[in-house]
Formats: sequence, C-alpha cells, structure tokens
Amino acid sequence: MFLDIGGIMLTNGWDRSSRRRAEEYFNLQEEHEDIAVRHEAFFDVYELGKLRLDDYINHVFFYKSRPFTPEDFKSFMYDQSKPLPDMLPFLRGLKVKYNLRMIAVSNEGRELAVYRVKKYKLGDFIDSFVVSSFVHLRKPDPGMYTLALDLAQVPAGEVVYIEDRILSVEAAEGLGIPSIHHTSFETTRDELARLGLRLEAEELQVPADRGAEVSKA
Repeated sequence: MFLDIGGIMLTNGWDRSSRRRAEEYFNLQEEHEDIAVRHEAFFDVYELGKLRLDDYINHVFFYKSRPFTPEDFKSFMYDQSKPLPDMLPFLRGLKVKYNLRMIAVSNEGRELAVYRVKKYKLGDFIDSFVVSSFVHLRKPDPGMYTLALDLAQVPAGEVVYIEDRILSVEAAEGLGIPSIHHTSFETTRDELARLGLRLEAEELQVPADRGAEVSKA
C-alpha cells in the first residue's frame, strides 16, 4: 500500500488554509499578496529538500522586522498538523491484519515531515518514507512512484495507492498503479473493502495514548 500523508493520515502540513490562519494569527493580512508571491517562489524548493525551513520562513515572512520571532512562527506551523482520527487506526489495523507493507509517498519539507512522523508515530506502521525533501523529487513526478516501486520490489499492479490529489492519482495510474482518490474515510474504506481489505470495529488499532482517552469517554 502506498499512502499520502497530508489529507490521508494527517491534516496537510502547510497549505493555503494554514497560511491564511498564520496571516490572521500574526496580523499579516495586509501583506497577503506579497506573502503569496514569496511562498510560490520558495515553497517548492523547500519541499524538494533544497531549502531549510528557517530559510523558507525568512524569505517568505521575515523579509522585514516582525514583533514575533521565527521560533514563534515555526511553533505555529508545527501546530497546524493534526491527526485524522478515523484513518490512522484504520490503516494501523489493516497493517496488523493483512501484514501489508506500507510506503508513504508524500510532498513535504524535511523539518515538517520529521516532526509529523515522530509526533504521530507513523514509523510504527509505515515501512518506508518516500518524501519529496528526502528524495529530491516531487509528486506528480513519476519518479516518486518508480522509486516507491523499487523499494517495494513488487509489480505496479500489486499496489494500491491512496491519495487525495487527483493529479497525483492520475500520475500513479499512468504507471499502472491502482489508485483510490481519497475524498472521505467512508469512501476509501468501501473501496478497500471491494479489494478484500476489511476491518471490523474491534480490529482498529488505537495507539495507547488515544486508548486512554477513549476509555475515559
């Protein structure tokens, strides 16, 4: 199974909505156009692993003096990452029940990716991470999927890929990788069931820290 991270397991790490919230939180609304132009110039370079997060922040937001620090801004960026609670235990349960090999195929900057993997313990069930900033390729570049196939050492037809961006779905399908365009937990769950990958409620794998919260509810 190939999996995107943002929009599948977690919220997107740093998308348009996140930037809008940052502009509101740090009172940068009047600079929206300047920030948008700077983001477009530097973000792809950051996601390709050719720019540090500190450099991205400095170019896009700290091109003038601010009443807040880069560390304040980075903390805000990290806080935008939240788990998608239905998908995470579902994917963990599939891993356990079917002994699936799982490979993340994701466009993310290095610092955000490392934070998200550690924070949400994605390495507990994902076997390999083909992340744009690690491999210097970026979806929908077919090279991302070719690399994932090389790591998996299986034919494209033996993979199922779950992705929320249709252009990336089309790129993978162009290589013969069966793909699910993720629009909701329910539709993806039903698509996987049609492929024979089913879970009962008691088979969901809830991490210990969340299990404690559920038991109190």
